[in-house]
Amino acid sequence: MNPINDMHARIQAEAARLFQPEYGHFIEGQWVQGETGRTIDLLNPATGRVLSRVQAGSAGDVERAVEAAARAFPKWSAKPPGERQRIFLEIAHRLRKRLDDYAMMETLNNGKPISEARRFDLPGTIARFELFAGAAFGLHGKTIDYPDAIGLVHREPYGVVAQVIPWNVPLLMLSGKIAPALIAGNTVVLKPAETVCLSVLEFFREMSDVLPPGVVNIVTGYGPDIGPHLIQHPLVMKVALTGSVQTARQVIGYTAKNIIPATLELGGKSANIVFPDADLDAAVEGAALVTIFNKGEVCLAGSRLFLHRDIQDEFLARLGKVLGRIRIGDPTDPTTQLGPQASEPQFRKVLSYLDIGRAEGAIPFCGGSRARVLGLEDGNYVEPTVFTKVDNRMRIAQEEIFGPVVCAIPFTDEEEVIRLANESVYGLAGGIWTRNLRTAHHVARSLQTGTVWINRYYNMKYNLPFGGYKQSGIGIESCLEMLDNYTRLKTVVMNLNEGPLGLFA
Repeated sequence: MNPINDMHARIQAEAARLFQPEYGHFIEGQWVQGETGRTIDLLNPATGRVLSRVQAGSAGDVERAVEAAARAFPKWSAKPPGERQRIFLEIAHRLRKRLDDYAMMETLNNGKPISEARRFDLPGTIARFELFAGAAFGLHGKTIDYPDAIGLVHREPYGVVAQVIPWNVPLLMLSGKIAPALIAGNTVVLKPAETVCLSVLEFFREMSDVLPPGVVNIVTGYGPDIGPHLIQHPLVMKVALTGSVQTARQVIGYTAKNIIPATLELGGKSANIVFPDADLDAAVEGAALVTIFNKGEVCLAGSRLFLHRDIQDEFLARLGKVLGRIRIGDPTDPTTQLGPQASEPQFRKVLSYLDIGRAEGAIPFCGGSRARVLGLEDGNYVEPTVFTKVDNRMRIAQEEIFGPVVCAIPFTDEEEVIRLANESVYGLAGGIWTRNLRTAHHVARSLQTGTVWINRYYNMKYNLPFGGYKQSGIGIESCLEMLDNYTRLKTVVMNLNEGPLGLFA
């Protein structure tokens, strides 16, 4: 057997086993064809081959989905919390039972290494359903007593919620959006990314007998064809987006029509700061992980690597050795550590930034080119890249590349690195490596960013708030406080004094 042909045959067999040849929109519990009949090919980014096709949605498809969600809202919002909790726990049970299948779906359509999908994406997805299942009985208001009245504050769901999720971690984004919205009593119209969404569609194919019809509706297609119609629909009461700043600006404009709230989880250009007293073995490992994890397609990535001048040369030498040993290849192989960028447009974007960095005067310390993988020559592979000679004002240091590209920037002292780290329009995450407790707290408190990890990057823990400063977004996710984003308050005042006030006696 030819090993390359065998690899391709195995990948295609997995795709045929896990995916349908074509998917409709999921509206009111049914799979329906799109209004226009147009479809979009979804590709395997490692091989370039078609995995399946999805509908290219239109305004008419959006109308059907929103109306279905509106019809489902009264019954769903009145459902006892125990019933909603049981639904979520059944979803988590089914995901855990088929963890390897869902991990493979993510790998085939997104290109992430199967080991990452198994270790991070699926456990995180399951945990979010379990977390919000536990919140079913915790949605309560409050009472405030006055001498002559009782104030009752009720928490109520908004109604139909429009949600837009990206392509980098589809199942994590799915769970992070629909779980809090549904447990709070809302119904949803979800728009997944048109390039990577097969795991999302398969999720609803499996869960269609668990979720009542119309509670979640899926419309696939291109953003410009769907987004304006969905967000400006008069029955949509709330919007949640994970995406780019450019998309967020458009969404905010659309929400202005009907004056509805939006939560926005956007990009980042996070600082990963290494002080001279750091555990260099751990810090180098962390910097390598930041570079390659999910191919760098992570909004939280510490893609600005600030190195103290005293340890800069040693650190880069050690980091270069680690990245030089990274196994790039077939993402369905458990030994692969770096897969392809999720789509051709993203691949081209990352390559363009490699050219931009060189043009700006930065020098690739390692990597800096397209990666060639035997048998996967058509794949969207990029070498793990570290730029040196980087000025913090360069485009590669200020703009989100969303690939396996890190900029190494030297610093001299705490105040300098705090200033450099904060000189960004973003403020999503950050990392600090030091054994000094005072330094860790001082720098963490000084960073204008929503999450700071000390001595372990990507130290994700469930039920901790996740959100950004500045242009990294509005609102929080991944925690029970998220329920505040999906409920609104109603005040009822009960008068305790009988008779008129006597104002007109």
